[in-house]
Amino acid sequence: MNKSWIWMTLVIMALVAAACQPAPQMAQEGADPLLTAVEETSTAENSLPENEPEENSLTYPLVATGQAVCYDNTQAVACPAAGQPFYGQDAQYSGSPPSYQDHGDGTVTDRVTGLMWAASPDLNGDGEINIEDKLTYAQAQAASASFDLAGYDDWRLPTIKELYSLILFTGEDPSGLQGEDTTGLKPFIDTSAFAFAYGDTSAGERPIDAQFATSTLYSSTTMGGAQTMFGVNFADGRIKGYPVDKAFYVYFVRGAQGYGINAFEDNGDGTVSDLATGLMWAQDDSGEGMDWESALAWVQEMNAAQYLGYSDWRLPNAKELQSIVDYSRSPDATGSAALDPLFNITAITNEAGQMDFPAFWTATTHASSSPQPGMSAVYVAFGRAMGKMRGIWLDVHGAGAQRSDPKAGDAADYPVGRGPQGDAIRIENFVRLVRDR
Repeated sequence: MNKSWIWMTLVIMALVAAACQPAPQMAQEGADPLLTAVEETSTAENSLPENEPEENSLTYPLVATGQAVCYDNTQAVACPAAGQPFYGQDAQYSGSPPSYQDHGDGTVTDRVTGLMWAASPDLNGDGEINIEDKLTYAQAQAASASFDLAGYDDWRLPTIKELYSLILFTGEDPSGLQGEDTTGLKPFIDTSAFAFAYGDTSAGERPIDAQFATSTLYSSTTMGGAQTMFGVNFADGRIKGYPVDKAFYVYFVRGAQGYGINAFEDNGDGTVSDLATGLMWAQDDSGEGMDWESALAWVQEMNAAQYLGYSDWRLPNAKELQSIVDYSRSPDATGSAALDPLFNITAITNEAGQMDFPAFWTATTHASSSPQPGMSAVYVAFGRAMGKMRGIWLDVHGAGAQRSDPKAGDAADYPVGRGPQGDAIRIENFVRLVRDR
């Protein structure tokens, strides 16, 4: 057979095969990056490092805390092995790491949650983030209706669970900072993705006055009757209830509004599954409070005993534990903890002598810039978050607050609390076990 004919035949066959291949998928002009960010690789010049997108069917996927350092009661240490003291803390478990898509137009999409964020709280557009950008709760709600960024007009004020998805416990609490210089401080948010500023000290604020607003109102009141909104402080790494007439920074959000809604299922065996997060929880709590080291040890004891048939329980990290808070419930509004009734919770008597519900430890250290950077751990209050103001014990930050206290010691050493609201010190907190389903 003629060789040139054979060659021509092969060329024609190759061309036909190529024509049968599907054309490369191109982004449609004007396509909403919120819908495509988890499927595409950005070509924006200022894009953050890309990760392979996760195929996640969960409706409430949790972003990891980012904590990669282990601690004892005061300092960073080498991560302990199973059976050793302090084993089982946050840094020893992996999760879905933060992954952001910078669209180069002032917006950032969280690849894990699917939410799109306005990347800066510079609302007046003057290039500075300061007190002039802050809004009260009512002002923030009104501003969200008219906020227009990158061609989108469906921005809203985030819920507390949406906003808390952005917190990272790679930050350091500067609460003991002397002076006003914030150089070198580490906030509790990814500053390569989001613009951030500490409090406006030139206007008389403290560096830690970087509280951000949410749409979540407390079902009760705080500080003796104040209407209260839950906010996230990315300067000091906490959730607190704040009076609604206080001024806050704002990160507006857009996207599906189902994020943060639990899908609990009673398994009938002492466990409760959350189909939204993919976690399984023990229905009962520890029944007593303990310090942080003892909490980690208690989890190991439960695993050794195959509690409820499982040996892979852990102390939840800050985001896992906060995910089960029910912000529609509180002791004063519903006579219950801020927790779904599917869970059992031990009652306590609080500092004011009231029947109340306990705070629970997390596996997350609340690092600080103090000489003992690892002395505190994160806890979540499922009952009133108490403080002593004007000599009276009150609910100052609300059921559902996330605070932090020393991992060890005696709470009696702090008889009047600390900080402007005289926060009660909770060193012996309860434990609720969690595992992956």
